[in-house]
Amino acid sequence: MRHGKKINHLGRTASHRKAMLSNMAASLILHKRISTTLAKAKELKKFVEPLVTRAKEDSTHNRRIAFSYLKSKEAIKALFGEVIEKVGTRPGGYTRIIKTGFRLGDNAEMCIIELVDFNELMLKDAKPAKKTTRRSRRSTGKAADAPAATATETDNGEQ
Repeated sequence: MRHGKKINHLGRTASHRKAMLSNMAASLILHKRISTTLAKAKELKKFVEPLVTRAKEDSTHNRRIAFSYLKSKEAIKALFGEVIEKVGTRPGGYTRIIKTGFRLGDNAEMCIIELVDFNELMLKDAKPAKKTTRRSRRSTGKAADAPAATATETDNGEQ
């Protein structure tokens, strides 16, 4: 029985799993988007998000802790540089998982995991949604008549 066991072992030994998540996290930080299986993406999300939270405060201690997880100088520079510039104001939820279908060979569920504020297509789609408003015809007609009537009454009252 597996009661209370939260970690997905992904069919690997502990050292292999740790190395794989480290490499995937470095690739995600450098490339901003990677394609993988859904199970790996869910584990990667749990691995990367605490690192991004820690990177909000740029200190030597936090850089060393992040380096112990990522083991890549380039990834550390990107994480504490351009990644934090975009996602530093967020309270959490730095990654997004988008399901893409099933792999042909073994029918594994595939997805794309990406850093949230780096997807230009979704940022463009989100902005025009604010411009649309709903108005009913009836309320517009009555509202236009009411100010005109009050304006003529005030003009007559003053003269």
